[in-house]
Amino acid sequence: MSRLHRHLAQLAFLFIAALALPLAAQAAEYVSIRGNAIHVRAQPGTHSPIQWELDDGYPLRVLRKKGRWRKVADHEATLGWVYAPLTRRTPHRIVTVPTARLRAGPGTGHRILATMQRNEILRTLATRGKWAQVQREDGQRGWVARRLTWGW
Repeated sequence: MSRLHRHLAQLAFLFIAALALPLAAQAAEYVSIRGNAIHVRAQPGTHSPIQWELDDGYPLRVLRKKGRWRKVADHEATLGWVYAPLTRRTPHRIVTVPTARLRAGPGTGHRILATMQRNEILRTLATRGKWAQVQREDGQRGWVARRLTWGW
């Protein structure tokens, strides 16, 4: 193979790889916990030790599937396995910083409605650029900077 053909082949490979990266990122699957005090286990199965207990809406990324069980991770680490029927496809976010401001609109120029604390779970209603429109457990709605939260 000539040097030119080798370079063209390498460029073609890089081009295809660059196109595939966004598809891989979009392929990530997320779920949220359905119900309160849902157990995340060390292995798939109800006899496996409980690693964590999560509350309604807690967002998780699915890493692997095994039957009706899902191996999941949150913004910090791999947590373990959760029974799929105890999850749902409703988007949620979790506050990942000590405090985050809930605003009336998507931007720092909008009025502050409330201050949220780390680990508060929020229902995601919409996203606009770097901002997410969310709803708190008490029904209050507003916007938060996405970089202050994790989820979808």
